[in-house]
Amino acid sequence: MNTASKNQTIKHPEQRVGVFIDVQNLYYSAKNLYHAKVNFGNVVQAALAGRKLIRAIAYVVRTETGEERPFFEALKNFGIETKERDIQVFIGGAKKADWDVGIVVDAIRISPTLDAVVIVSGDGDFIPLMQYLRNQGRQVEAVAFRETASSALIEEVDAFIDLSADKDHFLIRDNKNGDEERKPARVRKRPSR
Repeated sequence: MNTASKNQTIKHPEQRVGVFIDVQNLYYSAKNLYHAKVNFGNVVQAALAGRKLIRAIAYVVRTETGEERPFFEALKNFGIETKERDIQVFIGGAKKADWDVGIVVDAIRISPTLDAVVIVSGDGDFIPLMQYLRNQGRQVEAVAFRETASSALIEEVDAFIDLSADKDHFLIRDNKNGDEERKPARVRKRPSR
């Protein structure tokens, strides 16, 4: 896809949008790049760009300790659905927590009710999904940190939001007292007509 087409991407208030969040991808990008957490409420608001939210789904991983429960509840409080999966621990201690196939299946399954599909991930494995959805008449968009996003994915989508371009808005940094400095915006789902 050429850059001129991206600059002409139209986002209007009546577009029905689905947001599919690869939590692990964003979590580790923010942690490794900025030693911070992601403000998922603000990420979803930016992805919506004033359009109608049909579904916002965060794909998350449960650990044995359950320490992530407050985070899952916070996502739900912001109007973001969660789909949970247990972390897989292999012999030798290797761990895996991959939601890529689940995200692809949900995006394809829900896409008939959407005008735009937003993948919140920089993972290049989503390129075939974006190509398929565009061929089905959907606008395809991605949201990620530019430094860790696949350049091929960025080229493939109709619109890309670089979270690194406004770190203060999209990151949560712990202050000296351990309190979070920024609170995420609440995501509101518009009633369907």
